[in-house]
Formats: sequence, structure tokens, C-alpha cells
Amino acid sequence: MNSDFTLAIHSLTLLALQPGRMATSDVISESAGVHPVRIRKVLSLLKRNGFIKSKEGTGGGFIFAIDLSEVNLWDLYKITCKGTLQPKCPESNEQCIVGANMHKVLFTIFLGAEEHLGEFLKEYSLKEVVDLINQER
Repeated sequence: MNSDFTLAIHSLTLLALQPGRMATSDVISESAGVHPVRIRKVLSLLKRNGFIKSKEGTGGGFIFAIDLSEVNLWDLYKITCKGTLQPKCPESNEQCIVGANMHKVLFTIFLGAEEHLGEFLKEYSLKEVVDLINQER
């Protein structure tokens, strides 16, 4: 799993906590503790997938585009890091039964793990993440 996933959740949660107000990439990056360019990459991905809208210029920034309960964590995982749970196997000896088959076997296992992860992440909407953040106040 890569940090784009957590940065996407962080960005959307921040936007959700200020409904109707724009937030700049600088504000979001300061909250997340990362460089604004890094956040802009994630925000671009979120915009391209319809989660947020943007406005350029003075008073511009990013704003949430859809209902919080319509977004689950699996949706965000799929656009930020689907397929990252794949085995990293070195070039193996194809003459060895283990070397010839390890990547295929591990790929099947990891694919199953990602499917289970997906079922788990579908249980959490962004609204629930926002509610959990609000409980911490």
C-alpha cells in the first residue's frame, strides 16, 4: 500500500470537515505534513475520478463533489494503489519447481488478500471516517 491512499483519505476528510468552503493544496499539504506538489498529485487523481472539484485563481481551491456516504475506502484504494499487493519475486531458477512456480503461487495468494482487504474497506465510508475524527475532538 502506498501513501497516496492515506493522503487521499486525509485530503477528502479535511474537505468534508469544511463543507461548502474551498481549501488550497497548500492548506491540505500543511495538514498532511507533505509537500504541496505531493498533495496536488493526489488531488488531481481525486478530481479526475469525480470525488472533488476545483476552482483556479483567487479564492479558489478544492471542494468535495459528492456525498460523503457515497465514498468508501475501497473506492479510494482502487484509484491510489490497486495491485500494489503483488509479490516482488527476483528472477528465479526456472529449472527448479519452487523457482518456476513461486511468483504464480504468491500472486494468487496476494490477489486473494487484496480481495479480502477490499471487502473490509468497503465497510468504511468517508462519512464514518469524518465521524471518527469528530469523536476525537
